[in-house]
Amino acid sequence: MNIQALLKQPEGRRLEFKEKLPTKADLCKTIISFANDAGGVLYIGIKDSSREIVGLPEDDIIQTEEQISNLVFDNCYPIIIPEISILNINDKLILKVQIYSGSNMPYYLKQKGKTKGTYIRIGSSNRLANEELIIEMERHKRNISFDSELIFEFFYKTLNLDRFHNLYYEKTGELCDEMSLKKLKVLKEYNGELKVTNALLLFSDDHHKSDYFPYAKIECGRFKGTTVDTFIDRKTYDGNILDQVEQAYEFVLRHINQSAVTEGVYTKTRWQYPVKAIREVIRNAVIHRDYSLTGKDIKIAVYDDMIEITSPGRLLPSVDFNNMDVRQSEIRNKVLAPFFKHLGLIDQWGNGLKLISEELKKFPDIKLNWSEVGLQFQVQFIIKNYKAETEGLVEGLVEGLVESQQAILRMIEKNPSLSKREMAATIGISTTALDKNIETLKKKGFLKRVGSAKGGHWKILF
Repeated sequence: MNIQALLKQPEGRRLEFKEKLPTKADLCKTIISFANDAGGVLYIGIKDSSREIVGLPEDDIIQTEEQISNLVFDNCYPIIIPEISILNINDKLILKVQIYSGSNMPYYLKQKGKTKGTYIRIGSSNRLANEELIIEMERHKRNISFDSELIFEFFYKTLNLDRFHNLYYEKTGELCDEMSLKKLKVLKEYNGELKVTNALLLFSDDHHKSDYFPYAKIECGRFKGTTVDTFIDRKTYDGNILDQVEQAYEFVLRHINQSAVTEGVYTKTRWQYPVKAIREVIRNAVIHRDYSLTGKDIKIAVYDDMIEITSPGRLLPSVDFNNMDVRQSEIRNKVLAPFFKHLGLIDQWGNGLKLISEELKKFPDIKLNWSEVGLQFQVQFIIKNYKAETEGLVEGLVEGLVESQQAILRMIEKNPSLSKREMAATIGISTTALDKNIETLKKKGFLKRVGSAKGGHWKILF
């Protein structure tokens, strides 16, 4: 064990330091939280604030080890068996309490019972689990997933699956009949009747989807500057989740820059960010989010200095973003994920993090940050050494113009090759209205078109 490397690690989901034996309640909550999640290690004899190794009295350490075992056995249920070892570091004795991820979740305090005594790990703290999380743990114990559960309130034949069938045919070249749906486990037989799974409803554009899953959507925002104070553009994508991935990805592309890069005798365009990696993160956000959590949606925020993608649900226990070059695969949604793979929307299992890592190597000016924010997982693509740009001449030129005309000039300043369709979609106006605004800008001497309609570009006149 590299003790120096250990002491530099922050307390978090899998790690905690204590100077001395915690109280009975605190100890048991930590043990239960680790067992209900990815497991973890508690070191006793190390200050959590300064990381100073203070050790435990040699005469008491065996008794303390037995005390921990007894406290866990007497107060935690189902049975948790900690692996306790004594370590000698610089002639000081500490206790290492290793807890492995449990197979009989949820674990809870005997005295308080399941509903009031189940704890989970959120960052470096232990939090009381709500009913949704307890139910999710019980699904995990039964090896079933939320997306595979059946809906009994309406019949399969009444479900609007037109867009779903069209997408299926576009991706596979095959018609999607009942046999296909059953084979892919999005439709199941129950007491001789075909029943819809949560997964199939999420794939639909049916009105029932908004009733059952009002938060199964992606909220996208482009903000001015580096804060959420001012929106430049915002969109909500709440149709079937197959469409949501591409719609959100296209939103990001509309709001980031491209630049010309010369390679030999050729000039190529290069995106400001590793867009393949961003697309992969958006896919993962949709495929692996926790759809059982209510009141939470996926959020994608584009700032001047970064792109931030937040998805409901904690990071799956066996997935480690600190080791992205190694293939990793754990599936929360056991029906949704295979269906995405069947349609060719994801590649081989476990390649996602490796793809992100490889793409980031091509963008040394971009830093990847990831964190767990409450019951959500967040990924940030950050521009290193970002310096806020001045508003530029465009800001002065647009004074007195209507908002849509200001937006057109700002978009063209960032990407002169934008099409009218892209600009209209971003602003949220018709192409006819866009044409009128562009004509106004041309007449006032702010804008002109250089080259052909297809191969040319816009130029702002200073």
